[in-house]
Amino acid sequence: MTTRARLAGIGLGAVLVAVAAGCQAGEKPPAPHAGHPAAPATARGFTLVASGDVLPHSSIIERARADAGGGGHDFVPMLAGARPVVSRADLAICHMETVYGADGDYSGYPAFKSPPEVAKGLAATGYDGCSTASNHSLDDGAAGIHRTLDALDRAGVRHAGSARTAAEASAPTVMRAGGADVAHLAYTYDTNGYPLPDGRPWAVNLMDRDRILADARAARAAGADVVVVSVHWGTEWQDEPDERQLTLARELTASRTGSRPDIDLILGTHAHIPQAYEKVNGTWVVYGMGDQIAGQMVGHDGLPDPRGNQSSIGRFTFAPPARPGGRWEVTRAEFLPQWFDVRSGRVVPLHTGRQTPDTAAVRDRIRDVVLSRGAAQDGLVMGK
Repeated sequence: MTTRARLAGIGLGAVLVAVAAGCQAGEKPPAPHAGHPAAPATARGFTLVASGDVLPHSSIIERARADAGGGGHDFVPMLAGARPVVSRADLAICHMETVYGADGDYSGYPAFKSPPEVAKGLAATGYDGCSTASNHSLDDGAAGIHRTLDALDRAGVRHAGSARTAAEASAPTVMRAGGADVAHLAYTYDTNGYPLPDGRPWAVNLMDRDRILADARAARAAGADVVVVSVHWGTEWQDEPDERQLTLARELTASRTGSRPDIDLILGTHAHIPQAYEKVNGTWVVYGMGDQIAGQMVGHDGLPDPRGNQSSIGRFTFAPPARPGGRWEVTRAEFLPQWFDVRSGRVVPLHTGRQTPDTAAVRDRIRDVVLSRGAAQDGLVMGK
């Protein structure tokens, strides 16, 4: 994880408040520029890793309390298995599905309020930023959003998808990686029926094709070299992406401004289980990464479903454009299978080291699902 990734983009965010949200009456907006010129031949590429849902059920909260010795909560040991991959990336993105509580008022399903120490655990693992738009974003109303984003700020972890103010909602999260400014945008299909707070229609980004494309174009116009979109979508417990995912992926990846696509990478969450990776219209789409952290998951039939503790990390290597006005190209696409062992409360990497017959079977199942839409033909490989 890089300090640059956490600190970059302050000026760009200020420009985008005016670009995306318009100007206050009587104020003249700063003139936006039409994107950075192509990176010089000596510009450095970068690696981006992204992982699935962090979903602290009550059992996860208790495990973190035990790991802290009974005083507070410690999520660092739980995530330690992911750290070698996450911390070595130039830019690392997680999905924080739940909001945070305070003063011991914590809960799991169905209305989550997680200990704020989760943010410290994410930072210690190496995450630079997290998407925070999910169907649980309003489990504790506006107060939950405030506590969550405040805790992530204190930990130095950037966030996208929910907001405390209209200005924050209007400016995308922009992080520096290698020689690129990377804009991270995030959206959710729903908020479990909870209405957006009165007077705060911007509190959570809801999934809408036109809105996503407008935000992506605004980020690009203000200087983002790479635009990454996280989407909380899909049908829970379904290995295959549903029709809504497939349609939206096609529409988003088909959109172009001039010679460049408006979106460079799509990262999916929500389904609780790993789903396929696919190159659509020349852009990589991860339909679902699965749950990185979750308690014992129960499917729609009321029975434990081990798939709910399986996930993948996506790792994408971006290279600078070869010519002026070109896109930053993904030159290597990888997935790294993971398993969350609910007995030990630990993330277990499955892409390295010797595996038991049981973990090898889990690894192979994740691989088969990830490659089920032909991604291997487009170069996706299991990372090492």
